[in-house]
Amino acid sequence: MTTAVAVAPAHSRRRTYPLGWWGMVVLIMTEAMIFAGLLGSYFFVRAISPTWPLDHIEPPELARISLFTVVLLGSSVPIFWAESGIRKGNQRRLRIGLLLSFLLGASFMVNLAFEYEELHFGVRDNAYASLYYAITGLHGLHVFVGLLMNLIVQIKAWQGKFSASRHLTVEIFGLYWHFVDVVWIFVFSSLYVSLHIP
Repeated sequence: MTTAVAVAPAHSRRRTYPLGWWGMVVLIMTEAMIFAGLLGSYFFVRAISPTWPLDHIEPPELARISLFTVVLLGSSVPIFWAESGIRKGNQRRLRIGLLLSFLLGASFMVNLAFEYEELHFGVRDNAYASLYYAITGLHGLHVFVGLLMNLIVQIKAWQGKFSASRHLTVEIFGLYWHFVDVVWIFVFSSLYVSLHIP
């Protein structure tokens, strides 16, 4: 007599995310809502204004910021490369990727400082000026915080604290940095490109 053996169904391997990862996701969602509110305010004021920018302010120059937009967005590529490397235990790729991303992000911040210096309007001139400085300044603050996070992750990387099985900090930082880059796409499109479209 043959006895039937019950075979349990094979469960697909599902990745579970730790609390720190979810904490960063919640932070990103919160910050995304803040940017959405500011950009919504920008377009609302723009819609009800007779001219834009107000008081015939000369809009920010497009060519150079376009170049540095490519620089900032490109800074995500070394992070992807670094994350891929450390998943395979490649410490060298992690360190080089973090450093390259830091240098690209830092150059974007230097350009932002030069841009502020060259603008023909101040933060208190009108609603357009206030919104411009608030949105770009808040994004610049996020880039600055990201650079500080990058430095901390770099220090840990040079201390050999990451491995193929232990690199959550790198992933969490990567989430934040990619968010900063994605937000800039909306900021750049709204505050720069849209002003140069007839």
